[in-house]
Amino acid sequence: MDRRFDTMQLPAGRDVVAPDGSDVRILLQLPGGSMAHFELAPGETSRAVAHRTVDEIWYVLGGHGEMWRSRAGREETVALEPGTCLSIPVGTRFQFRCTGNAPLAAVAVTMPPWPGADEAYEVPGAWPAGGA
Repeated sequence: MDRRFDTMQLPAGRDVVAPDGSDVRILLQLPGGSMAHFELAPGETSRAVAHRTVDEIWYVLGGHGEMWRSRAGREETVALEPGTCLSIPVGTRFQFRCTGNAPLAAVAVTMPPWPGADEAYEVPGAWPAGGA
């Protein structure tokens, strides 16, 4: 199987708005997974969602916030700051918010690759979605 080497720079602006309401810049993809950059403005709270078929790993690049996760009777809220890395297993309900003065920015790897807009579905969350 021949695989090419791909290289790219972070797009200057968003490519799409995620089902949770965050701005997404699409990065690279391989057969086993895909990568994207997510950003949420100061004072904003995402919509709570869950994924049907994909696992995700997030790494926070900038800003400050919180991530709420709930699955199979386990629930927790963790602080988000540069250097935080966390997992979102398939079926986990999750929601995040930006609590700082700068945008909350993270990269995420999705395994398998993100299949499309129907992958995420809205669920009850920890906080009201929207702006401050």
